[in-house]
Amino acid sequence: MDNAFVRACGLAAVALAAAACTSTGPEPLDPDLAPRGTVRTTAEPTRQDLTNKVSLTGTVTMNPVFGIASPVAGQVRYLVVPETTGTPTRPTRFATVWDQGRPNNVDVPAGATFGGRLVDDRATVTAGMPIASARHAGYGIVADIDGEQAYRIADAARGTVQAQIKNGPGPFACALLGTIAALPPGTVPAPPPRDVPDPADVPPPPDDAPPASSSEPTGLRLVCTAPADVRLINGATATLELVTATALDALVVPIEAVAGGQGRGKVDVVGPDGAKQTRDVELGLTDGRVVEIRSGLAGDETLAVPGPDLPPAADR
Repeated sequence: MDNAFVRACGLAAVALAAAACTSTGPEPLDPDLAPRGTVRTTAEPTRQDLTNKVSLTGTVTMNPVFGIASPVAGQVRYLVVPETTGTPTRPTRFATVWDQGRPNNVDVPAGATFGGRLVDDRATVTAGMPIASARHAGYGIVADIDGEQAYRIADAARGTVQAQIKNGPGPFACALLGTIAALPPGTVPAPPPRDVPDPADVPPPPDDAPPASSSEPTGLRLVCTAPADVRLINGATATLELVTATALDALVVPIEAVAGGQGRGKVDVVGPDGAKQTRDVELGLTDGRVVEIRSGLAGDETLAVPGPDLPPAADR
């Protein structure tokens, strides 16, 4: 047999074998790659106690001024407060607020002195409105507040303030003193004269005479006092932590699983087949890691992480 013919047959056989091993169909999928859109990370709601906290920077201050609020809505009637010669050890009554014929007495707490009236006598006031200033005798911690924090802090529960002095004592409980509000100047009217003089014998006040005032105006501030055994130094810096709200046994989810805010949000619920369904939820407290779900979930769902993408705002 011709050698050339043998070589040709061999090459043909190799070509046929190569053609038989070549596939023109779709390539097999990599078993390590999931189909597009498959949810890789999920989370399930849990229950826990949740607190909402606000941190403030304060300063140790001697004899800080604080405000005393009206307990009810009504008409305020001031009393004549005698001058004090020392630190009062008992509350000092300075006004009565009349509500539908019922008197509601208002006192300066023990350990503080009356500062001044913040509204006119017989004025109509609302519940929680500052009606007098007072001055605490001794050290207090004063923290300035901006307007965005005012409502959150004003709703803080009593006795839930913790303080830490920088490079000093703490943490310790710091008792809130008075109301959280900006105060106008406190004024004290002159006592009525015992003998009414002839108006012609009373010289007029000078034009540059300052108005009678016993307390300066303040900005929006929080004042609290430390326990008696805590050593304070005037001017020292302090950090205050306020618990503004608490939710017990709250239904919570990771904050990454939620889109939205200000009480309204959306989550993606993952079904047994892996499909996602966007659901509206009502949001509550958050500590920065988890957020409370007040309604919209039963608690047995599986949620996709991260949460849904909110659509962009429409152009106006």
